[in-house]
Amino acid sequence: MVDEVGLIRKSVGEKARRHGLPKESINAFLNAVQRICEGETGLIREHSIEPVSGLPKATELETSRGDARALIHELAVVKLNGGLGTGMGLAGPKSLLRVKGDDTFLDLIAKQILGFREQFGRRQPAFYLMNSFSTQRETLSFLKRYPRLPDQNGQLDFLQSKVPKLLATNLMPASHEADPELEWCPPGHGDIYPSLISSGLLDSLLSRGVKYLFVSNSDNLGATVDASLLGHFARSGAGFMMEVARRTAADRKGGHLARRRADARLVLRESAQCASDEVDRFQDVDRYQYFNTNNLWIQLEQLRTELDRREGVLELPVIRNEKPLNPRELDSPKVLQLESAMGAAIECFSRAIAVEVPRCRFSPVKTTSDLLGLWSDAYVVTADHRLVLDPSRNGCPPVTVLDPDYFKFISDFALRFPQGVPSMLGCEKLTVRGDVTFLGGVECHGQICFENESGHPQIVEAGVYHDQVVRLN
Repeated sequence: MVDEVGLIRKSVGEKARRHGLPKESINAFLNAVQRICEGETGLIREHSIEPVSGLPKATELETSRGDARALIHELAVVKLNGGLGTGMGLAGPKSLLRVKGDDTFLDLIAKQILGFREQFGRRQPAFYLMNSFSTQRETLSFLKRYPRLPDQNGQLDFLQSKVPKLLATNLMPASHEADPELEWCPPGHGDIYPSLISSGLLDSLLSRGVKYLFVSNSDNLGATVDASLLGHFARSGAGFMMEVARRTAADRKGGHLARRRADARLVLRESAQCASDEVDRFQDVDRYQYFNTNNLWIQLEQLRTELDRREGVLELPVIRNEKPLNPRELDSPKVLQLESAMGAAIECFSRAIAVEVPRCRFSPVKTTSDLLGLWSDAYVVTADHRLVLDPSRNGCPPVTVLDPDYFKFISDFALRFPQGVPSMLGCEKLTVRGDVTFLGGVECHGQICFENESGHPQIVEAGVYHDQVVRLN
């Protein structure tokens, strides 16, 4: 077995080096491969953890303007920007999708950062994207319209790595001669830690006196710099802080925060790390009350200390995903895609904390159903370029369920709102079933369902619709 593991490591390492992957990412991946070879399942069993409760609430935190001004000078912001949005039929970076008026995700993010700098009269916070090979060129070209955004060295991004897919039968690197790109997969956003080192950004930030890093997803416009959260993190002396929100029934299949019994450290358990016979406990939102928003705060000196202590590798839990080598051919060889989650690093710090934040700090766009709410008047852009729910909604977003057969892809979605999306300011839930196109002047109030079972395209005429099922035949 030792010789077999050595051969696997050698084959994986050689392939990664031939393709120019940075040594830090290679070492992190080889560490994950070694643990998989040694039988690590990645599962977190119920008996090993306990629930977390009584976390401090962000709404109760305060930081003075003077403290905020000093801390902002020590802050850098990173947005994870590796996604292409293929699930919505996009061929390019999802962050370049229009979300409000003519503004894309990146427009609003750039305006937020620049506005924050103007507010505090500094060039801080520094701002970076963690791009992938697929998103780098387009996003950097797009952001040339914001020439004041790069840091003092002209840097605006660093690259996420890629890792080989492994054959499920023997863990050797998979091969696909017709399309070699299919041999590779993203390593998950846990790759941020080796990528911060390999890019030189971690040491560059430390040398410039930057102490804190705020990391979030580029498709989550609720994740803005918050001075009170930064102040709380700085005062705590912790090396890592996770923003969590209350789980609801809609979140029961997502990951949750827990505490490990063996050493009392906070841990993140994803659904892929839950044993099949423990799903009911995993999905109990009263037992495990908090989910990870993927808005994270990191103390850079402590991160550097942990990396040095662990020879440059944070041993993040490995998430195993078994998939066909070619996603379009379900009978192609099964491969393992090994990933890690950046939030799992919470267990790597002896001093790590979590804080409960309002749901509005977690509003990612994963589907066109999510996008419809943002396009509607239920959301407004503030003077400081934040996209927030209209105050009249009292923090409760509308629920939108669109028929995936007709609305899943952005091209089909846009065609069905030729004169603009419906007013949803007073809408609780909007459901659309079938091939439906909306004319201008549609207002939705309460719970509305538009159904078309005719087998032919149908039109929703202008008008006010209130708590009703509208059958279009």
